[in-house]
Amino acid sequence: MQITSYEDLAHFFPRLKVHRYRLPNGFEAWAGRTDQDNDLLSIKVARPDDWWFHVRGMPGSHLILKAPQGETPGRDLLKLAAAIAAWHSKARGGGTVAVAGTQARYVTKPRGAKAGTVQIRKERIFKVRPKQPDEDGL
Repeated sequence: MQITSYEDLAHFFPRLKVHRYRLPNGFEAWAGRTDQDNDLLSIKVARPDDWWFHVRGMPGSHLILKAPQGETPGRDLLKLAAAIAAWHSKARGGGTVAVAGTQARYVTKPRGAKAGTVQIRKERIFKVRPKQPDEDGL
């Protein structure tokens, strides 16, 4: 099963609730609403080449940056996704915050860990201000 669109997501995981943002050049950002949603997004839904984001050091949503087939996000798009991840966290009211990002292939769930807990490798740190684009668009 490969989930390439929001419609696929709704079909295969009808109980999964996410914030959806349409970004430039056909990219989309999906942010989980609960720990269970974060688990599904990070482990079941994300493709290896998708990007995964989470604010560092505090609770928040896992955000997946979905790319059109064969596309690679540029630095500006990665920073925008990181800013959205910061918005969906306890750091929302802060100034500049650190957000960890990595390709989804480097995100794993430790055996027996509670919902929403993951381990990441090869992270990049993005220093961004939280930003909330409109749902279903900028």
